Amino acid sequence: MTSDLLRLTVLGSATPYASVDNPCSGYLVADGATRVWVDAGSGTLAQLQRYVRLDGLDAIWLSHLHADHSADLLTAYYAALYADIRLPAPIPLYGPPGTADRLAGFLTNGAARSPVESAFAVHELHDGHRVRVGSLTLTSRAVAHGIPAFAVRVDADGGGSLVYSGDTAPCPALTRLAEGCDVLLCEAEGDRPPADGEQPVHHTPEDAGDTAAAAGAARLIVTHVGRALGPGQAVARAATRFAGPVEHADPGAVFTVA
Repeated sequence: MTSDLLRLTVLGSATPYASVDNPCSGYLVADGATRVWVDAGSGTLAQLQRYVRLDGLDAIWLSHLHADHSADLLTAYYAALYADIRLPAPIPLYGPPGTADRLAGFLTNGAARSPVESAFAVHELHDGHRVRVGSLTLTSRAVAHGIPAFAVRVDADGGGSLVYSGDTAPCPALTRLAEGCDVLLCEAEGDRPPADGEQPVHHTPEDAGDTAAAAGAARLIVTHVGRALGPGQAVARAATRFAGPVEHADPGAVFTVA
């Protein structure tokens, strides 16, 4: 059945702010009854509810703490504790070091720290972090974004492997994590190679193609495309470096990973 296959649903892929018809970075990764919200960029909570309520999630995974990847956790906190959601237990939340204190810093409005742990059971990521979530295994690697940032590989018990780059410059850790994966979901915000002495923090579309080719990925989906580029341009440029199928993470698109 289709519902038993590993699926990637794009909640949003815009950067660095949501557009009229595209929220910021966020994805629903599902396999059978297991559902993981991957990145919680601005606007993605609204789209998530098309598919699952917060109390139907098995986990949340965050690549890094820039707002276009994490801001909707703030409203998810209010939904989880003060609205119509009744959580049987706090939602497991896997994020970079400092995630809980960052959330509390935004949410606390008085002398008492907001009880973020009542909504989220926060587990801090580290390089090589691995966790079982239902029928999925999530393996995280530290990547090169100038701040603590992670990529994740999702392997399903029933088959299928998805690697999400998060935000990162090309780096060996991402390439190794993506080795032989069925789908590489890779950011492509950069529109030019870095100038001399400039430290890259993003992939260009060509970089995304190179990473997919070096990793031996079967399929490339470019996401987080910079506003100076159109999705079609990014796909075409990535395809000059990667011979396999290349697609764009259109908002609302559902990809079967097999």
